[in-house]
Amino acid sequence: MNKMVLIIGAGGVAKVAAHKCAQNNDILGNICIASRSENKITNIIESIYNKNNIKDSSKIIISKKLIIDSNNNSNILQLIDEIKPNVVINLASPFCNMSIMEACLEKKVAYIDTAVHEDPYTKNMPYPWYANFEWKKKDEFLKNQVTAIIGAGFDPGVVNAYCAYAQKHYFDKINTIDIMDVNAGNHGHFFATNFNAETNLHEISEEVGYFEDKTWKQCSHLSKSRTYDFPEIGKYKVYLMGHDEIHSLPSFINANSIRFWMGFSDHYINCFNVLKNCGLLNHNLVDLDTGQKVVPLKVLKACLPDPDSLAHNYEGLTCIGNLINGQKNGKPVELFIYNICDHKKCYEEVESQAISYTAGVPPVAAAILYLKGIWKSGSMVNIEELDPDPFIQLLAKMGLETKVKD
Repeated sequence: MNKMVLIIGAGGVAKVAAHKCAQNNDILGNICIASRSENKITNIIESIYNKNNIKDSSKIIISKKLIIDSNNNSNILQLIDEIKPNVVINLASPFCNMSIMEACLEKKVAYIDTAVHEDPYTKNMPYPWYANFEWKKKDEFLKNQVTAIIGAGFDPGVVNAYCAYAQKHYFDKINTIDIMDVNAGNHGHFFATNFNAETNLHEISEEVGYFEDKTWKQCSHLSKSRTYDFPEIGKYKVYLMGHDEIHSLPSFINANSIRFWMGFSDHYINCFNVLKNCGLLNHNLVDLDTGQKVVPLKVLKACLPDPDSLAHNYEGLTCIGNLINGQKNGKPVELFIYNICDHKKCYEEVESQAISYTAGVPPVAAAILYLKGIWKSGSMVNIEELDPDPFIQLLAKMGLETKVKD
């Protein structure tokens, strides 16, 4: 019987994932893409055929319209019953993670996502959020022997594997892990977000949570910064941010401090501050003089360029990696474990930009390792709990090479 992978979502990351599933459909089997936007699914399928990215032409790609309700998963349950997938890759909004995850648990289907579940109407919750959402289901996944691989994008995801890889191969003791994400590319627009604007701007506007000296700490957003000289792209200013991987890493990686930093240009920061101060990052309903009620952040999202539309003219590189220091055999060691990704090359391969590429390839690699039995945990796991070696090796074959710099 042919296997089936279900991709939920049809944004830029889902597009990359669909291309990569098609390139590896000899292992993953048939593909179903489900989303509320049938036009986006059609465009993804056409892109796959245009780029000749189907490895086994006997396998099929189908589309399904799916309306996801964060409080009701009946539509997802019906779809799982209909197509009987072996694994579900959730690339929808993280606001819907729990409803999709719970459907997979009920139907005993393997589940993979790329971000921590969030409540759009709640901000600045104490860290770690996994304890409030996904981790509450850990016992049930274990009891039912269902695999859930959570946070399997790049950050979170690959950077978690970098932590496990460093702990396994390079360090006896880890002092500090600084995860840094920089996009040095240029899309040519006055202002745009590289993935879902609602999610992106929501996370930037939140208070910053970080793990330092074995203690959870918080500070206001964009209040702490540093400059680092990155391989191939040079010096770049990065800002301390709360981020998904910080929630889980201190539970599984023995380090004194774990922090996340993201690069922003002065122009981006200026635009962000104007939007925030004008109230356009508000996620609560406001009344218009027409009598309509709207959510400002959703209106802003509709006004900004679709992240997938940025790909055609995007140029430049991204660099995402972990600066780790500690000891090995009693001697101090400092390493930067990282990936460089080229926007233009990503477009040539899958008609997407590098931000979507780096996030869309890893969950497909995780699905391959699951179906091969290498990452078949029969429980809920974060990436850093799994053997990093086959993951990092497979990613290199799929277009995301890992480099290590002293």
